[in-house]
Amino acid sequence: MKPIFLAQLAKDRRNPFLIILLVVVSIVATVLFTSGTQAPMTIQIYSEADQAEAIEDKWADLLSEGTDMTFEVTEADQVKENIKQGQSEVAVKLLEDDYKLVTASNTPTIYYVEQHVRAVFEREARIEAAVSDADQQGEMREAIQTELNDPLMTMDVQSTSGEPLTNYDMGIQLMFAFTLLVAMFIIGFRVNNVLKDKVYHIWNRVILSPVSKTKMYAGYLLYAFTIGFVQTAVVLVIFNYVLDYDLGERFGLVLLVLAVFTFSMVSVAMLFTGFVKGPEQFYALYPSIIPLIPLISGAYMMPGTISNPALVFIGDLFPLSHAMDALVDLAIYDATFQEIVQPIMLMILISVISMGIGINLVERRSS
Repeated sequence: MKPIFLAQLAKDRRNPFLIILLVVVSIVATVLFTSGTQAPMTIQIYSEADQAEAIEDKWADLLSEGTDMTFEVTEADQVKENIKQGQSEVAVKLLEDDYKLVTASNTPTIYYVEQHVRAVFEREARIEAAVSDADQQGEMREAIQTELNDPLMTMDVQSTSGEPLTNYDMGIQLMFAFTLLVAMFIIGFRVNNVLKDKVYHIWNRVILSPVSKTKMYAGYLLYAFTIGFVQTAVVLVIFNYVLDYDLGERFGLVLLVLAVFTFSMVSVAMLFTGFVKGPEQFYALYPSIIPLIPLISGAYMMPGTISNPALVFIGDLFPLSHAMDALVDLAIYDATFQEIVQPIMLMILISVISMGIGINLVERRSS
């Protein structure tokens, strides 16, 4: 087993570019995409109605109240050019009593902006429906604001354990999603070395040595596990201790979940290996399916977004879905070991089944 492990390590030492590139990509992609999960400071607004200036003046102040966002009046042509060039993610086109969002992409920013703008327009519609006179509308708005600032009663919302509710951090979820996605690619490419060495007849030469077939498999799979786990752990250490991502107070349990996930993905990659005839087919099949798994599992979306039973069932067949549940619970909700036992056991079950079927298929194809 040890010679096989060291032989695989020597290959990556001679050409470490791919692993380094994937590690950098996982960090850069996370930083870029999670920067859009917080509401932006400035949103451009414009109007092309007949009384555009009056409409812009009215809504600019109303939209900017009670939020960290600033709604800035901008020329329509400039807004459209900024959206087209990607300099702005979203802008608001104002009508007299309605609005439209202008965007060229679909990012989390849009949902933050749309939620706030809709709430303001609905509030103003209720005020105008209650009072027809413009002066009385101003008085009612001031009265409402006064009541909001000094309410008759307040409500304190807490969790079932008596602690304050935790705000859901979508950036943490995306960080885990991108990190695990890159890990799945690295693990799969390393497990594929089994097929490559069989095609190049290296496997047959090793069989003639005192190394048993069990130790040969163990050497390949242990190296794939080691390189996948070390890569993922290094990335999370950088995010936790260098980039100041809050991964909770149980970082040891986070590493435990990563270890179980890595072993489970080694097994899934071995299963893929059993279904193909050679390394070229693996490179065609594996990279085509793996990027779809986070989409089906809902790793890029808020919890509960994927509700289709068929998609949920397919997502649960892969370890990513269960690893994301455990990691998010640890980082955001400060879960204990007992609370993450279920996803860990499901990943172990997937590992056992996938590994058994995968090795059996590889051996049958070889014979």
